[in-house]
Amino acid sequence: MKIKDVIRDKPSHDVITIVPDATVQELVALLAEHNVGAVVVSSDRSTVEGIVSERDVVRRLHDRDDVLGATVAEIMTARVRTCEPEHDLDALMALMTEHRIRHVPVVEDARLVGVVSIGDVVKSRMTQLEFERDQLDSYVHQT
Repeated sequence: MKIKDVIRDKPSHDVITIVPDATVQELVALLAEHNVGAVVVSSDRSTVEGIVSERDVVRRLHDRDDVLGATVAEIMTARVRTCEPEHDLDALMALMTEHRIRHVPVVEDARLVGVVSIGDVVKSRMTQLEFERDQLDSYVHQT
């Protein structure tokens, strides 16, 4: 299975982004509004400058009480792991596991085209396993 298959099956194809100079308070509102755990940091909504998650906010709360007034650029992860639509889903699962990340931007021709979360990966894998189970069940009961 390819990353493009996972993106195709997502209920929404919207990619939520935030500009680097937005405040963390604006970030928290955006995460809550869209019920997502991370957003891509992008000045133009097409290039990936970083990624920022709920975890980033919580970790910074430990260090500083005024984190809500900080900019997204101050707390984001700048070295972002990305994938392409044609990449294999198993390779993405390995990447997510190895680097302990839950959200991976999908980039095609240097343009942001989607985000795959660990939840998307699990859902896709479960669907695939259910299909295989049904096929095996059908095969077994035909004989």
